[in-house]
Amino acid sequence: MDRAATAEKIAGIIEPFNKKGVEITDASTFAGDLEFDSLTVMDFVAAIEDEFDIIISMNQQAEIETYGQLIDAVVKLQG
Repeated sequence: MDRAATAEKIAGIIEPFNKKGVEITDASTFAGDLEFDSLTVMDFVAAIEDEFDIIISMNQQAEIETYGQLIDAVVKLQG
């Protein structure tokens, strides 16, 4: 799956987690812009892992701060 298709799929997954209706760009941060707390992050990561049938390690999660970085990581994990 290419980056655009992956981004579109993730956009659908993030929608219910985006409670404030923030406009999401590649530079949007989960902690700052979207105000995700640790529980929300865990639920969101689980939804991503289920949808794409991948595992995002704790180390990888710690390095992903923006929406764009998440898309790139998912594309890479899919091979």
